[in-house]
Amino acid sequence: MKTPKFLIAAAVGVVLTLAGQHTFAQGIDSTAKKVGHKTASIAVKGASAITDKIYKGKEGPSGETVYIDKKDRKYIVDEKGKKIYLKKSQIHDKKKD
Repeated sequence: MKTPKFLIAAAVGVVLTLAGQHTFAQGIDSTAKKVGHKTASIAVKGASAITDKIYKGKEGPSGETVYIDKKDRKYIVDEKGKKIYLKKSQIHDKKKD
């Protein structure tokens, strides 16, 4: 008994569709993570600007804004919204452009 060609074609089509949806779902997950990280970073930077002081004339290792908390600790906010506390050697004067 031979399997009709349209059944084989339909089976291949279903497999490819499911594989494509899995790849598409992974793209949605990574995009959602990126959006979440950016949102967290903006929220933490906004809260830090209100509750803590901005270290005027200074910047972090890669040109980030440096904040000073209530305990006089200096920190930057990374791209995921996490506070990274700095040593004195990591803070330098802002570059004039």
